[in-house]
Amino acid sequence: MRNTLMATAALLLAGGFAAQANDKVLEMTQDPDQWVLQTGDYANQRYSKLDQINKDNVGDLQVAWTFSTGVLRGHEGSPLVVGDTMYVHTPFPNVVYALDLANDGAIKWRYEPKQDTDVIPVMCCDTVNRGLAYANDMVFLHQADTTVVALDAKTGEVKWSAVNGDPTKGETNTATVLPVKDKIIVGISGGEFGVQGHVTAYDMNTGEKLWRAYSVGPDDQLMFDENTTSLGKPVGADSSINTWEGDQWKIGGGTTWGWYSYDPETNLFYYGSGNPSTWNPTQRPGDNKWSMTIFARDADTGVAKWVYQMTPHDEWDYDGVNEMILSDQEIDGEMRKVLVHFDRNGFGYTLDRVTGELLVAKKYDPAVNWATEVVMDKDSDQYGRPQVVAEYSTEQNGEDENSTGICPAALGSKDQQPAAFSPKTGLHYVPTNHVCMDYEPFRVSYTAGQPYVGATLAMYPAPDSHGGMGNFIAWDATKGEIKWSLPERFSVWSGALATAGDVVFYGTLEGYLKAVDAETGDELYKFKTPSGIIGNVMTYSLEGKQYVAILSGVGGWAGIGLAAGLTNPNDGLGAVGGYASLNNYTALGGQLTVFALPN
Repeated sequence: MRNTLMATAALLLAGGFAAQANDKVLEMTQDPDQWVLQTGDYANQRYSKLDQINKDNVGDLQVAWTFSTGVLRGHEGSPLVVGDTMYVHTPFPNVVYALDLANDGAIKWRYEPKQDTDVIPVMCCDTVNRGLAYANDMVFLHQADTTVVALDAKTGEVKWSAVNGDPTKGETNTATVLPVKDKIIVGISGGEFGVQGHVTAYDMNTGEKLWRAYSVGPDDQLMFDENTTSLGKPVGADSSINTWEGDQWKIGGGTTWGWYSYDPETNLFYYGSGNPSTWNPTQRPGDNKWSMTIFARDADTGVAKWVYQMTPHDEWDYDGVNEMILSDQEIDGEMRKVLVHFDRNGFGYTLDRVTGELLVAKKYDPAVNWATEVVMDKDSDQYGRPQVVAEYSTEQNGEDENSTGICPAALGSKDQQPAAFSPKTGLHYVPTNHVCMDYEPFRVSYTAGQPYVGATLAMYPAPDSHGGMGNFIAWDATKGEIKWSLPERFSVWSGALATAGDVVFYGTLEGYLKAVDAETGDELYKFKTPSGIIGNVMTYSLEGKQYVAILSGVGGWAGIGLAAGLTNPNDGLGAVGGYASLNNYTALGGQLTVFALPN
């Protein structure tokens, strides 16, 4: 009965309120033959109703065809499929291909932007891009140089473009976009360069800027009003700038380079903000609101309805940008409209997505030690705050002092690699990092366009564990419990996919595509692709046949040593040393691999 209720609720969330949203996008996300948004649907569930490939036959999967992207950097995101056309993107220089699925994947058109290569050194943690979005017969790309481009889906012609930021100040882009109603909503990268993070809405048809809402700063820039709440209470006037010293908020970070979800019923879209700048917490006393925060904003106006800061005065670079997964689930005997978020800080959060009430906050990796718990007592002045362990406080230990054994590392118990949710099982499937760090903050000065980090890191596997650097877990978000966990040699840096065939797919940094049983976690299939996988698994159907596709091409933060040819262990903000042995298992590549059952 519970699973039936959840499945019904998921369908209502996806399609019950089409009149309020972009009707065509909603309709297309309900068609399992297509994949028009990076996250599969507005709810970010990454779930497909296709079941031709199922747990009984997935072991028979074979490679159907492949496509080389021609780029040798980290390949995040996934292709889109609209009708019989597949749209494939690359890392910088952000080439877009339209492939004809009815004609052996022949290239219909390609878009090759001419970007200044000076943007590359300003991009933190590789030159990745998390992909395209489709709406109104257009394909939307947010380029590394922050140019937002609308391409005619049939011809590749540029319909309009808009410049969203300034790379000379450290503003870049690595994220996808969210098409909602008549708008395209986009974020910004650059938290390591002291930018002031924001989200911006552009007119979908003309590219005109409609509004911009910042993560930190005065209320008019935040787009907060008297009704904006946090944990059920009004945030009050000047809620952000009161938690910064002087005008530090102007270079305060809070960038918005993660994933976006949308609820047509409430007309709210949801996303997270990143770390405060600098990484040296001593230089920015206060809670540094609203960095590290979940935002719920009105899609029409941009005004914030509610916010929740997960890591006040972040001392570890636990960016809060990971995806917000929407579903309707039963908690304590009551069906709730929930938002589930697996934060970099190692806590899995379940909130009421309408009110922002905090329902669950539990560690989804037992190694997490920087905080003991998140206070759930609503009568406490600590309600919703993590309880920091003094030994792992990088500020308390002081500048130029090395804090050791902090778990998780700065790349978090999970970074941007998106989880999946199955309405059939009621479980979330989460690719995780099982990594700890040493962290030494130092004083740093701000210069526009230059790194504004202020910390030296070393990363390594969590101690007293399986010796690997990752796990793939099934999580019950109603209780905050791990149902099963699969150890992996390296962090699981790919996005997961759950299907109605009771199969869950994910990729590994060595390059394996894996399929596991959604109920038990038993491995059912694996195939090693040409390069490490940091892309997200997707599925589609053409002429009655189901396909599964994945981009491989090692890189991203975990693979930055390979991607950029770095050897100093401290480079890549500590990742080069932590993942040095990855060189023994994979090499650079850029390939799409498509799988299907034999005829």
